Amino acid sequence: MKITIKEIAKLAGVSPGTVSKVLNNYHDVGEETKKRVLEIMEQTGYVAARIQKDTAHKSRVVGVIYAGEINADFNHPFFIEVMNSFKKTMGMFGYDLLFFSNEQFEEGEEDYYERSMRYKVDGVIIISGEKVQPSIYRLDMSDIPCIGIDIPLEGNRSAYIMTDNYKISAKVVEHFYLCGYRNIGYIGGLPGAQVTKIREQGFRNTMKEFGLTIHEEWFAQGDFFMESGYEAMKKILRSSYYPEAVFAASDLMAFGAMKAVKEHGLKIPEDIAIVGCDDIDACNYTDPPLTSVRQDKEKIGRLAAYMLRDIIHRQFQPKAVMVEPELIIRESCGSNRLYGMT
Repeated sequence: MKITIKEIAKLAGVSPGTVSKVLNNYHDVGEETKKRVLEIMEQTGYVAARIQKDTAHKSRVVGVIYAGEINADFNHPFFIEVMNSFKKTMGMFGYDLLFFSNEQFEEGEEDYYERSMRYKVDGVIIISGEKVQPSIYRLDMSDIPCIGIDIPLEGNRSAYIMTDNYKISAKVVEHFYLCGYRNIGYIGGLPGAQVTKIREQGFRNTMKEFGLTIHEEWFAQGDFFMESGYEAMKKILRSSYYPEAVFAASDLMAFGAMKAVKEHGLKIPEDIAIVGCDDIDACNYTDPPLTSVRQDKEKIGRLAAYMLRDIIHRQFQPKAVMVEPELIIRESCGSNRLYGMT
């Protein structure tokens, strides 16, 4: 039996007009209502059937590119959660994902644009990395719809999403200041990454706004992964004296930093407070639990799917979307010191 919009509306407890708005991605439908309607469509098979009928000429395939000579690949918790959300939402829209390899790019071989054309993908999601290949920007400037995660794109059929990385650092410095910390260190990510530059700029500028001294010997670079945070913290601890608090620009680097601090015979947060970024699940299970800046990974993934679908169907042309970060306070930053408490 063929299901209708009217029946979808009845199951979801909304009007047929609301179902139509969800199908056409109108922005005046609440997130909870939209999610409920889409879940019912997925359960009944309505979305896939409708899309197959309306756009039979499309490949129904979206390319996935982890950009850069150095990239997060499949093992970074932040991007795993973003991609899970993106995959689920694109699946509800009737799309499959095709992952592109970037391991053997040689001069004269097919680039991302040519491969996208060969596989006839309807669009592409591009995940930020370091030393981004020039072919990424050729793809960005083409007529192939592109959505970037943490990588600015400027093409006519491109858009991008990132958490407000400046605010991430600003929130951490402000929190440290309110906790009474004045001597603060910083562990940044991959030197060439756009995210790294923005977070460090936010950190330095906010330190200056609060009149705090910037100690260059307490600045170290990592690569967003655990081992680099461990080595960066050891470098900071070799200074003539160590900071009261350190912001590591990823949770994995913060985990490594915590290990280095403990090996040095110091306590967290009594000797050095530590804050990470991303708020991955493991933050709840470190000793002590790690304070972190939450990036709404599920929301970023869903936004990426909706925006890419809009570009593919030429319904709207979104550009840059900034997602608000949230500081999640746990014991690693000495939260009992907040606002002068003891």
